[in-house]
Amino acid sequence: MRGIRKIGPPLLLLAPSLILVAIFVYGLIAANFATSITDNHSAAQATGQQPSVVVWFDNYVTLLKTDDFQHSLWNLVLFTVVFLMGAMVMGFLWAWILERPQKGEGVFRSVYLFPMAVSFVASGVVWRWLLNSNQGEDASGLNRLFQMIGLDALQNPWWNNITFGIAAIALPAIWQLSGYVMALFLAGFRGIPDELREAARMDGASEWQLYRYVLFPQLAPIALSALVIIGHMSLKSFDLIMSISSHSNYQTKVPAIDMFVFKNSFDYANSAAVGTILLVIVAVVIIPYLWWTNRKEDAR
Repeated sequence: MRGIRKIGPPLLLLAPSLILVAIFVYGLIAANFATSITDNHSAAQATGQQPSVVVWFDNYVTLLKTDDFQHSLWNLVLFTVVFLMGAMVMGFLWAWILERPQKGEGVFRSVYLFPMAVSFVASGVVWRWLLNSNQGEDASGLNRLFQMIGLDALQNPWWNNITFGIAAIALPAIWQLSGYVMALFLAGFRGIPDELREAARMDGASEWQLYRYVLFPQLAPIALSALVIIGHMSLKSFDLIMSISSHSNYQTKVPAIDMFVFKNSFDYANSAAVGTILLVIVAVVIIPYLWWTNRKEDAR
């Protein structure tokens, strides 16, 4: 009885949140998986006019065997790698530059952070003009610049290249989220005690040795957190790609686009299967990070 009195009030406080999460997160995940293992591929089945049959993992096998979906997965991997590398490198360099307080720091920090305030859809529309692959009088943005300086050969490959076209879409993503990575690294730099710097200098360490052996290792948890956050955002990218390209553009197709196309054609089973595959990919990235974080906290 005493135990119930002890845990009863906290459970009552948490109950609404737990119920909502159970229904609208885990309940919908279960419903999505249940749809993905059926043969619900038509409008008649989607509206209940025809029954759906459980086919288990046939949809997953069929999807993973198709060249179209394999191309989408390749695009996702390439987009994630380019996005991660660009955002991490740019963000770290900006944080390194602003690491020591200096004149005008607030202005530069605001400039770097400003793209975060812009929605992906708005920035996608602007970058669509910049990356426009039309030539002649209709050419715009970077392609017009290439024409002016005589580098016409650089105009077409932006997203017309089937293998590497998706890398062009990573450019606006890098521009938009490098400031966020900078803020994380800058907070990490500012959180390092000055005593560590002074102790390293008293031991005869040069400035490069100070950063290489004292400061940079302190930023490892920040770097891991930034990788996980940016990585899972890139894996779920949809609005930015749709704003710059379109769902019919094969060169820049990713699994989230496939899910949208399947849903619009009432192929709910394949759409749900793609969603489950994306969930598994994100879980592969997030779960090891959560396990490592919990293990580190328990060690303390």
